[in-house]
Amino acid sequence: KNPYVDTSFLPDRQREAETEAERERLKNEWTEAQKRIKQETLEITYSYWDGTGHRRMVHVKKGDTIAHFLELIRRELAKEFREMQNVSSDALLYVKEDLIIPQDISFYDLIATKARGKSGPLFNFDVHDDVRVGAIDSRVEKDESHPGKVVERRWYD
Repeated sequence: KNPYVDTSFLPDRQREAETEAERERLKNEWTEAQKRIKQETLEITYSYWDGTGHRRMVHVKKGDTIAHFLELIRRELAKEFREMQNVSSDALLYVKEDLIIPQDISFYDLIATKARGKSGPLFNFDVHDDVRVGAIDSRVEKDESHPGKVVERRWYD
């Protein structure tokens, strides 16, 4: 046998065990990093629409789903708006830019995938007032983000 021949391509239990242990360590490290990221707090500006806009802010975690976000909003708005006391969070919709966001998606999913609407990114957290004058062209991409609208489903029925 020649001790100088490269045998790294051959099966070796010890090397495979070391590789598997390294993979497991990296997997655990990545999982912990994801958990930390999902625990970060976001300040979401939204506008409750009942015929007129009511701009509010709420704090949620990145890992929270849209359904949890809508339930927090429903509880907050029930104190001020009588009609919200008898509505479930399932009857609310979150409309961001030009899309109705499904309730089973988390904010982390939207941010991590860099979700985009027709007119640009869905989540740039630097909300601006809509001060555009003249014709609004949805084909022109914009980098600013506007507050999402929270509405009752009946507005779309």
